[in-house]
Parts: sequence; structure tokens; C-alpha cells
Amino acid sequence: MRSGGGPAAFLMKALQQLSFLKFNLRPEGTPGEDTRVLALFRNRAELKKAYGALQEEVFHLKDLIKQQEAATQRAQDMLGTLEARLGAPETAYPALVFYQLRRLWQSGRELLAAFVADLVRQQEERERRAHLAQHNRRQFARRQVAENELRIAQARHLQAGAQAAALEAERVALARWWHYLRRRALQRRSDAAQAALASAGAALGQAQLNVEAIARESTPQFPGLSLPARRAINLAAIAYAEVLCLRLTELNTPLVTRAREATGHREAGDNYGSPQQCVLLMGQISRALGLISARGGLSAQIKARSERLSRAARYRSDNDSSPLADSLAFSEAETQAVGSLALAAAAPLPNVLAEDTWDLFRVLLR
Repeated sequence: MRSGGGPAAFLMKALQQLSFLKFNLRPEGTPGEDTRVLALFRNRAELKKAYGALQEEVFHLKDLIKQQEAATQRAQDMLGTLEARLGAPETAYPALVFYQLRRLWQSGRELLAAFVADLVRQQEERERRAHLAQHNRRQFARRQVAENELRIAQARHLQAGAQAAALEAERVALARWWHYLRRRALQRRSDAAQAALASAGAALGQAQLNVEAIARESTPQFPGLSLPARRAINLAAIAYAEVLCLRLTELNTPLVTRAREATGHREAGDNYGSPQQCVLLMGQISRALGLISARGGLSAQIKARSERLSRAARYRSDNDSSPLADSLAFSEAETQAVGSLALAAAAPLPNVLAEDTWDLFRVLLR
């Protein structure tokens, strides 16, 4: 027997040679391994992106919860402070005055807001009707012109059709051989008549399209209040605020100034005097609420002051509807007219009224 020979060695050599061969055992039509890997990476990226978005939303919700908890804690602290103030007689009365002054200011704001909303509603309805009427007038005029053009186009089309038909009938009637020259002349005239008929047909079709387009037009959207209307509403609101402030001067107490100061603070102060003075001040606040709610002579007063403001008002630009506060100061004549209603304060009445009126009105500017 030869060394290194035998069936076993032969079989091992054959297997080693066959190991270099590669067989594609994957069935046709299925994605390869690389495609599956790319799909897995793509899905992983999308999952990471969704996970990041969810984390951001969770962080945002946690921030909102913290903010709400802080707001709740502040409200609880304010309630605790208010309970402590109401529990002591020397601080309970000033607290009542403080919140009644805030209510007085808020009542004035609510009256102004309702007044402005009513003016806006009335003016919008008026201008909307005018806008619709103007659109209807323009559309009616355009429709009349289009229908007139359509009638003219129809008449021209009928006339061109009749002329073309007459020439064609005359040409057909000339059937003899000696009519050859006349037929050629009529043929040229008939061709021209057919061209005119086609042109008239195109004009008729365009006229019909114009009429249909006008009929399909929808009502244009209302652009909103005009600039003069917005300015008039703003001046009327300022005039109303002046009337309210002037009415409160009948009490000879700077309630407007105190109410404005109370609105600027979150907690009540102790600067309203003794309990007896606080009771008197609450009685004046009750009278003030009745004065600003009274409707007698209100329209005439607002109209008179609006006319004065319209003459004095100045604006930053031609497109601005909010007047400059400096241009709405009281004149010398008005200062003398309201001199009998002066406050028992160091500042003159007109300046105080102008400042308080502007603060009361500023949030309602349109």
C-alpha cells in the first residue's frame, strides 16, 4: 500500500476542492441580506426619531405641570394672605376697599368693551350691507354690458348666417356651364361670408362665456371695517371713558386714580385709612358704580366729546387708527368748564382725567 493514499485521502481532497464552490440557495424574488439590513437600520432611525419626539413632549408636559403647580401655589398663598387679612378688623376693611376699587375699574372696562362691541357690530353690519350693495351695483352694470354684448353678438351671428346661407343658395342655383365665372365670384363671396360667420360664432361664444362667468361670481369677502370707521369707534370709546371719569368727579374723591392703582397691584394695601374711612369709601364706590351705569344723557355727552376729539386727534401715520395720547389733551376752555368739578388733589383735573381715561381705554384700541 502506498503511503498517503487510500480512499480516505482521496475523499478529503475532493471535499476541499468542492469547498471553493458557492451555491446560491436563496429562492428568487426574496430580498437579499443587505436589503433587510437597510430596512432594519431605517426602522431603527424612525423609531429613534419617534422616541425623541415623545421625550420632547414629555418634557414639555412636565414643564407645564411645574408651571401649573407654581401658579396653584401662588393662588394658595394669595388666598392664605387674604384669609389672614380678613381675619383681622384693622386689615379686613382695607382689603374690602381694595377689591371694590378693582371691581369699579373692571366695571368701567366692561362698559367700554360692551360699548365698543356694540359700535363695531352696528358699523360692520352697515358697511357689510354697503359693501354688498356696491358689489351688486357693479355686478349689475357688468351684467347689463355683457348681456348687451351677447345680444349684439347673437344678432351679428344671425345676420352672418343668413348672408352665408343666401350666397350659398345663390351659388348652388347657378348650375349651368355658362355660370362658371359667376359661380367663382360667388364662391369667393361665400368663403368670405363663412369666415365672417365663424368670427361671429367665436364672438358669440365669448359673449356667452362672459355672461356665465359674471353669473358664477361669488360675493367678495367683506374686507372689514374701514379706517374712518375704526377711528370713529376709537374716538367714541375715548369719549365714553372721559364721560365715565367726569361722572366720578361728582364724588369729590379721586376714585378713578385709586381704582387704577388698585388694578396695578396684586395684593391689598393698608393705605385706605381707618375702618370708618374705609366704610365711607365703600359707600362712595357704591355710588360710583351707580353713576357709571346710568344711561341718562349718555349719547349726547359721547357725541359732543367725540366731535371735539375728532378735531383734535392726531395719528402716527395715514393708516393708523389709534390716536396719539398727546393730541387728546383737554383744552383751556374745557379746563374752565370742568373747573367746578376739580378733585381735592394737587394735580389739575384735566391731566388726571386724560391719564386715567387713556389707561382705561388703551386695551380697547382697534
